[in-house]
This record gives sequence, C-alpha cells and structure tokens, in this order.
Amino acid sequence: MVAVVSDGTRVLGLGDIGPEAGLPVMEGKGLIFKYLGGVDAFPICLDTKDPDEIIKTVRYLAPSFGGINLEDIAQPKCFYILDELRKTMDIPVWHDDQQGTATVCLAGLINALKIVGKKIGDVKIVLFGAGAANIRIGTLYMSYGAKPENLIYVDSKGILHKGRTDLKDHKEKWHMCNITNGRQLTGRLEDALAGADVLSAASTPGPDVIKKEWVAKMNKDAIVFVTANPIPEMWPWDAKEAGARVVATGRSDFDNQVNNSLGFPGIFRGALDVHARTITDDMCIAAAEALAGYAEKKGMDENYIMPRMDEPEVFIEEAVAVGMKAIEQGLARKILTRDELRRSAELHIRRAIRDRDIRQKDGIVKLP
Repeated sequence: MVAVVSDGTRVLGLGDIGPEAGLPVMEGKGLIFKYLGGVDAFPICLDTKDPDEIIKTVRYLAPSFGGINLEDIAQPKCFYILDELRKTMDIPVWHDDQQGTATVCLAGLINALKIVGKKIGDVKIVLFGAGAANIRIGTLYMSYGAKPENLIYVDSKGILHKGRTDLKDHKEKWHMCNITNGRQLTGRLEDALAGADVLSAASTPGPDVIKKEWVAKMNKDAIVFVTANPIPEMWPWDAKEAGARVVATGRSDFDNQVNNSLGFPGIFRGALDVHARTITDDMCIAAAEALAGYAEKKGMDENYIMPRMDEPEVFIEEAVAVGMKAIEQGLARKILTRDELRRSAELHIRRAIRDRDIRQKDGIVKLP
C-alpha cells in the first residue's frame, strides 16, 4: 500500500487550499493508483506546512506502507522533503510533481526525437519554468544524455545564468544557473528559443503565454511540449502553425497527452512487486523507455508519441521494466524473473480493471 501525503499547499489549478480542501484530490490520486496500477493507496493530508514536521510524520507512518507518494507540496520545500526522506527511508519515496512529470516528459521526448531524426546529445533544449517539475525534467534529460551546456532554463525573470545572483538562496535553481546555458545567454524566453530544437514548458497556464513568433524562431522540426493545466501555455495548433513538428500538452482532448498518470501507477506497481527500497533516476528512465517503446510498437507518429491511459498493457510493461531495473541495481528485496514480474503486474492490474467493470455494471460506480 502507498500513502499519498500532502499539505495542500500546491494543488493543481487551485494553489494553497489547505489539507481539508486537498483531501478529495488525494482521494482521486488513490483511485488512479488502483485503477491503472492495481496499487492500493491511502490519502493522508497533514495540517502543517512545516517541512520538518512533514518529514517527521512520514517517518512515523512508514512502517504501515510500502511506498510514499508526496503530492501537491509547494516548492522549494518539496525538494528538501524529498531529499531528506530518500536519505533515511528504506521504502520508495516519490514526489510525483517532480519525478512523475519528468518520467512522462522523457518518454515523449524519446519518441519525438526519433520522429524528427535528432539525438538527445545534440539538441538545444529550452525549459520554460524553473519550478519543481522542470527542474526534475531537466535533470532526467541530462541523465538520459542531454548535455548540460545545451539546456537553457527560463523563469519569470528571464534566462538562468551565472549572473542570476538573485537565485543564490534557491539551491536547485542556482545549481542550474551554474551547470546549464553553456553560452551564458541572457534575455527572455524569445531569446532562448532562437535556434532551439526542443521547448519543454511547465509554467503558467495560457493561452498566449508563449507567442507563435517565438516558436517560429526555433530550428526546423521543432519539438514543443506545453504542459500547463488546465490550459497549455499556447494552443497546439498555434505551435504547429509556427513551425513545430511534434507538439504535446497535458490535456486528454489533444493528441500526445503528457500526463503523470501514465507514470506513477506502473512505476509503483513494479517497485512494490520487488519490494524496492527506493525509486532511482535509472528506474524512471526504464519506465520512460517502456512508455516510449510501447507507443513505437503500436505505430508512433507525430500525433501519437505517447500511449494513452486506456491502454492497460502499457502499465504492465512499465511495471516489468521498473522491477527489473530495481533488481539490476541491487535495490530489490524480492528477486523475480521477468516472467514472474509480468504475471504479478498482470494479476493486479487486470483484477483492478475487472473490479471496476463489475462495479460499473452494478451501478456502484457511475460512468462519467
């Protein structure tokens, strides 16, 4: 069982609404865990904003759970809480706003690069937004082979570079100031996008936060991920009209939905099945490759770079990949073969789907 832990300080689209108002959101998260991954999850909303109190409480709760999902916790404390818990806990601790978002974005980028015929080590990547999601997205891109000097971060005040001393007190942003932006470019988003191959935006809901004329300055066959919710930073058709070849958003009513729900259910299924001690970046990469590989086998194209949530087989593939990577890294307490992992994932996920179908048929769960 997984604990979904939140203080309600950064609920998507709502902001700091507190633990009581945040509880239904955490209940919904638990439903997705069960429906897509066959993972039992329990929502826990804490009436404190103190990061050390949150850390202490999670440590007290740990013996009752096989994993911890941190949810909707504001930055910068979300970085501190995750780092401190991962140092001391012997079960997976995961911040979905960081790791989940990064995993699905990497999956989308893997296939988008295949479509445009470019390699991750060669492309110039602009990350618009320097919050928890994009900091981790850039980190995972680099773990997969992107060169730090080819990444450029842009926040509300402009491009991140070594002269941005206003960010010295923000450890994660200051780190990116010092390792990315090899040319030490200054200016704003439109300056960063000139000659860029990839735009990975996780910033302010739009539309028209990103202008068509800025995207038009990107290289040929540009890749544009505009993932803000509920409205992307620019409409996907505007990005296409500006010259982007592959466009993804966070919404299900557009092609190429980049959504965390494609990540965490399968990742936790695999981690729990092998009793993993943690979830590493390599396990996230294994999950991303499984997502990308599934879409490629199904017949990827510019409008299908990611699987959809109504394809249950993808979560099985993801769980197997994560479990095998945990075993390979010596992080699994339970050693299974690939076939055993697949049988376990299939059992839990197909049972959850069957239970849902029965409840819908009996009128216990109503269709939307």
